Amino acid sequence: MTVEIDKAGPKDAPPPAPENIKAIPVRHYGRWVTAVVIIGALASIVYAFSQGDVNWGAIPDYFFDDRILKGVGMTLWITIASMVLGVVLGILLAVMRLSKNPVNAAIAWGYIWFFRGTPVYVQLLVWFNLGLIFQYINLGPIYQDEWSDFMTPFLAALLGLGLNEAAYMAEICRAGLLAVDEGQTEAAHALGMSHAKTLRRIVLPQAMRVIVPPTGNEFINMLKTTSLLAVVQYGELLRGAQDIAQDSGSTTEMLFLAALWYLILTSVLSVGQYYLERYYARGSSRHLPMTPLQRIRANLFSFSNRSAGGVGTS
Repeated sequence: MTVEIDKAGPKDAPPPAPENIKAIPVRHYGRWVTAVVIIGALASIVYAFSQGDVNWGAIPDYFFDDRILKGVGMTLWITIASMVLGVVLGILLAVMRLSKNPVNAAIAWGYIWFFRGTPVYVQLLVWFNLGLIFQYINLGPIYQDEWSDFMTPFLAALLGLGLNEAAYMAEICRAGLLAVDEGQTEAAHALGMSHAKTLRRIVLPQAMRVIVPPTGNEFINMLKTTSLLAVVQYGELLRGAQDIAQDSGSTTEMLFLAALWYLILTSVLSVGQYYLERYYARGSSRHLPMTPLQRIRANLFSFSNRSAGGVGTS
């Protein structure tokens, strides 16, 4: 007589419970040391400025002064005008640089070589002091006037910043145009589209994904470069702060005030740049990255869900 042994055990017995794994997190002592060093350095800087002879009350007193607000407005105006000139001329130079016509390509290369090779501060001085060698400007029947009346501080600032920016925008636009596959242009030409229409309808919209991020950086850099315009007597933000400093004697405090305004303006422009990049990324990715507000809401909802779950299970 044989006896069958059930090796699997009783059918109604529960399966054995898995062993609990005791996870030991890796300790990152270097992170803590780095954090302590950085916090200590920041605390030292704050303490040093708190002990300095700084009239901190002058900053809120003059923060909305008429000269400061006028300087902010003129700074934004010259920044926008210079960037528009730089972008339009930069696109034209990029197209010329990629042209099969050697004359157009050589002229565009020479322009970029010259304006990228000389400091913008020197260019501003040259435009402002051309009146020393030219007494009149004579464009025939179009325009005639004395050079001192023609070359105003605004025009000197616009030419100095805009023409210099065009050289950098030309390279940015050229990189964006080269990033578009040549098959797009060939397909457009096969459909009977002209070169100009292909560039406007097919190539440029796709190139914008590459052009927009560095252009946003150039816009922010242009805003900060306007601080050099005091050399051509243009009344921008820094010049307004310097005028107040001469009257009040708070030189360092007004520089801090100007720096704070620059931080506010660049922060606003950075937010605009983010949403503009997100807009042009719609055709390249199926799921757009969440905006900062969406991330905050998602983190708040996840925290509230975890809290509710913890209360329900306790």
